[in-house]
Amino acid sequence: MLEIKNLSKSYDGKNYACKDVSITINDGDIYGFIGPNGAGKSTTIKAVCGIHSFEGEVLFDGKSITNDMIEFKRNIAYIPDNPVLYEHLTGIEYVNFILNIYDVKEDMRDEIKRLAKMFSIEDRLEEPIKGYSHGMKQKISIIAALAHKPKLLILDEPFVGLDPKATFELKEELKNLCKDGSMVFFSSHVLDVVEKFCNKIAIIKHGLIVESGDTLEIKGEGSLEDKFMEIFDNE
Repeated sequence: MLEIKNLSKSYDGKNYACKDVSITINDGDIYGFIGPNGAGKSTTIKAVCGIHSFEGEVLFDGKSITNDMIEFKRNIAYIPDNPVLYEHLTGIEYVNFILNIYDVKEDMRDEIKRLAKMFSIEDRLEEPIKGYSHGMKQKISIIAALAHKPKLLILDEPFVGLDPKATFELKEELKNLCKDGSMVFFSSHVLDVVEKFCNKIAIIKHGLIVESGDTLEIKGEGSLEDKFMEIFDNE
């Protein structure tokens, strides 16, 4: 379980990018995080990942992440909206490098091969990342994140740059990960995907959570797009 309690982040000590954000993500949840540009999504995500300092509290399986950030990070994977990779490495070298950081001792070659084939990148693993397209860079970062089977996977706009097949395969892989007890927390502007894919969502506006809970309850009888426009129509 991930519990975000009254998380706030200010960059200048006066204005808050997010304020009193409280979200609970249970094992098996696929949790969508939506809002317009500048609403505080990425700031919240980076704070939860330990990239930004923050006010408030984040608990992972009942323990504060600030008490042992290294142990927390051993159990998670984070994919930003624009992955920054070591482009002088080949794809396979980068994935192995990430797995070494996570101290994955067992032979993961079969898992890497499976994921690479699933994302149609198996023939490019031996090539330097600097020659990859944006979509291929996204795929290699996803493979590196999935290969060690994180307990919590945090993604910022994960479907940007992916072709339709890769998008479908990623969704299926995330579903399987959550069936095994993991959690997925991701932001997206693709409301149709969030509506169909996530069992829970939170909507953030001007740094404040305005709606959170079960997707079906929040969207009501209309679509999630209808709900979103109802909240942000006067922006």
